[in-house]
Amino acid sequence: MPALACCVDAAVAPPGYAAFIAGDSSLPATVPVSSTTTTSFTAAAANSNSTHWSSVHSSALYRIDDWGAPYFSVNNSGNITVRPYGTVTLAHQEIDLLKIVKKVSDPKSVGGLGLQLPLIVRLPDVLKNRLESLQSAFELAIQSQGYESHYQGVYPVKCNQDRFVVEDIVKFGAPFRFGLEAGSKPELLLAMSCLCKGNPDALLVCNGFKDAEFISLALLARKLALNTVIVVEQEEEVNLIIDISKHLSVRPVIGFRAKLRTKHSGHFGSTSGEKGKFGLTTTQILRIVKKLQDSGMLDCLQMLHFHIGSQIPSTALLQDGVGEAAQIYSELVRLGANMKVIDIGGGLGIDYDGSKSGNSDLSVSYGLQEYASAVVNAIRFVCDRKSIKHPIICSESGRAIVSHHSVLIFEAMSATAPTTPSMNQNNLPFIMDGLSEDARAVYWNLSDAAMRHENETCLLYADQLKQRCVEQFKEGTLGIEQLAAVDGLCDLVSKVIGASEPVRTYHVNLSIFTSIPDFWSIGQIFPIVPIHRLDERPEVRGVLSDLTCDSDGKIDKFIGGEASLPLHELGGNGGVNGRYYLGMFLGGAYQEALGGHHNLFGGPSVVRVSQSDGPHSFAVTRAVPGPSCGDVLRVMQHEPELMFETLKHRAEEFCVQDHGSDGANDALATSLARSFHNMPYLVVTSSCSLTAMNNNGFYYCNEEDYNAAVESGASEDEQWSYCCA
Repeated sequence: MPALACCVDAAVAPPGYAAFIAGDSSLPATVPVSSTTTTSFTAAAANSNSTHWSSVHSSALYRIDDWGAPYFSVNNSGNITVRPYGTVTLAHQEIDLLKIVKKVSDPKSVGGLGLQLPLIVRLPDVLKNRLESLQSAFELAIQSQGYESHYQGVYPVKCNQDRFVVEDIVKFGAPFRFGLEAGSKPELLLAMSCLCKGNPDALLVCNGFKDAEFISLALLARKLALNTVIVVEQEEEVNLIIDISKHLSVRPVIGFRAKLRTKHSGHFGSTSGEKGKFGLTTTQILRIVKKLQDSGMLDCLQMLHFHIGSQIPSTALLQDGVGEAAQIYSELVRLGANMKVIDIGGGLGIDYDGSKSGNSDLSVSYGLQEYASAVVNAIRFVCDRKSIKHPIICSESGRAIVSHHSVLIFEAMSATAPTTPSMNQNNLPFIMDGLSEDARAVYWNLSDAAMRHENETCLLYADQLKQRCVEQFKEGTLGIEQLAAVDGLCDLVSKVIGASEPVRTYHVNLSIFTSIPDFWSIGQIFPIVPIHRLDERPEVRGVLSDLTCDSDGKIDKFIGGEASLPLHELGGNGGVNGRYYLGMFLGGAYQEALGGHHNLFGGPSVVRVSQSDGPHSFAVTRAVPGPSCGDVLRVMQHEPELMFETLKHRAEEFCVQDHGSDGANDALATSLARSFHNMPYLVVTSSCSLTAMNNNGFYYCNEEDYNAAVESGASEDEQWSYCCA
């Protein structure tokens, strides 16, 4: 350690310390005293004794094969690729995510789409494969167990109500009668519209609390020859169904949502059990059966629905809940109901961290086939014992269907600089002159510990020295130069004895509240990985900080229980123009619908990418820029056009005073108008040189970047008529 034991009145290091000033350290290597737990990440990296780093090492480091299979992998170039058809994807069909980013973000003038990040990449081929895989799993379970009915799923649109996602599901699911589930009036309207183009046998399941208008709408859907089932959530809803159906002369199909005793103990099980938010108790079920019987409508009761909770962790819990529901189903048959369908609700989980654990909200201990087999077995067992016809099995597995098909890509713009301590003998008298007696005592203790090579003790005393000096600085008895010198000394202590480098903060062009709201609200963790440079060893660890002015706008928890993420130094050659891109995976469910407008950041740009036989294996079939500043202002009841007029008039007043030039006024008006049309996120340019574009005092990036920004802006028909072009 550099000259820690130097006396106050001499700049001469005691024996053994001069070497440290020259940059040599004879202190023995030590395990870092205070560092973030890195067991799983470092263990994966340590598997290679070679200094060479490959994509295979990164795949293990970030657990990509665990949580990403069969849809995501790393190619030999170090980029994450999409395998759109899962396990049957051929090598030439894989899609490189970095190539998508380049196509999307390049200016139109060079063949790109001119869209700004952050970006959601939708992969309809993956969506189709998820639907087919779910259907195949149930078909195999039904066939192997001799089950005498079929599986017929529905997609709960609350998971992702995007028009093209819902339309794709209806189209892809038509061959096997896949339907939709709606829990509100707007969701019911969109489901009705989409299913007009679907399979006529597809179910339209109406869940959620209902009023007269909701029920009337559901009955109208039945008049339109849609296979609609109204699921009773509250006892009072039955009276409305009976009265309105008679008034409209529509024979309804009714389902009951049962409140099971089976309880899912995880975070997502709060709606399960006897005290759950939804469903009917056994007492209520019996009363409603009697009411339907008295009204001559007991034959309308054809479905039993239940929901244990999302992310069911194990098949043991699943079988317990399904078995209980099957008992209720059989009792309704005994009471005379015309039962046909058992809807097991959602709960088919996603393995977000690849741990295959049944004791975590982030994982599940089963796969699709095990899930389907457990469901079929539990229902078959009860029905066979009661000699009841096997019902149609329906599930609402939204999270499992849409999570994989969407990737959020965003850019790291900057990072906190690494600590570069510098220290020499001349600093020591300067430091010591200002120290209190207490601080000097700590300094000498630090020096003695260094002489004894007691590394852990050195760190302890260095921390104490820093704290004493901070207290002196706050009292005004220590100057800022001396405080900085002490900081440098303490950093050097840490570096020389081998303590780990502090975790850096990577600033990302993103709003966590808008794009990853579940992380902020419920602590849901998603896999986050650099989408390129994975053939390079990540040399630093970091946390992610977003653009919002909010201390909660950061990601400091990652899969594997990690508090930081292995990352690369910014400015490498592996990206597009030296940029650094990260991807959040498995976020296709809920995030877009739940995202807000904190700090008035809107949603990302969105592209729909399908596999093709072209040179890059993909085609962008749809591209939508993210909401502009004007769009998000309208959400909060502001009127961008009027705001622009106010600012324009203000500009006319002050530009005349300052410049006396109509050209200056026009330039300012154009700049203002463009700001209303641009996205709220930062525009990161690789070579911004602030080249003056005119002589009126307004500065832009160099001409190439300026033209690219114009290309990606609003089209002529979107421009306001009073904007100066």
